[in-house]
Amino acid sequence: MTTDREVLKLLEEVTDPEIPVLNVVEMGIVRSVSVGVHGDVEVTITPTYSGCPAMRTIEEDIAEVLQEHGVSDFRVKTLLSPPWTTDWLTDGAREKLRQTGIAPPEGRSADKNLLMGKVRAIACPRCGSEQTTMVSQFGSTACKSLYKCDVCMEPFDYFKCI
Repeated sequence: MTTDREVLKLLEEVTDPEIPVLNVVEMGIVRSVSVGVHGDVEVTITPTYSGCPAMRTIEEDIAEVLQEHGVSDFRVKTLLSPPWTTDWLTDGAREKLRQTGIAPPEGRSADKNLLMGKVRAIACPRCGSEQTTMVSQFGSTACKSLYKCDVCMEPFDYFKCI
């Protein structure tokens, strides 16, 4: 019989289609896994935002991984409340973002100043300088802003704190 922990480990194979260096477990998209007494599996997921275009692909990828590992009786359930927050990113996910040139979210979602556009120093993930400038509120995806480092001159995405 498969355990919750074993299923969760399998789901680490499912990457985010928009940020493929991260898997859906370390992103906090997978909210819970429950294995029933008869081996049926329920995976509960929450989108990073309600209109996230990647969620259908993520559901299909979860189904594919489970089937590849012999889990045939499963259900993927979407839960919208409470909404996903960058607080759910693991420390490992934040470091992976940084290593791939995406500045991870700084602060916590409870800091509403972040939502009001309050200017803050975002460290460049390449050189570490806090002398950076926001170029656009939106970067390569809606959940990122585009910044430029004033020291190394490299552009980079900042994963917004939501």
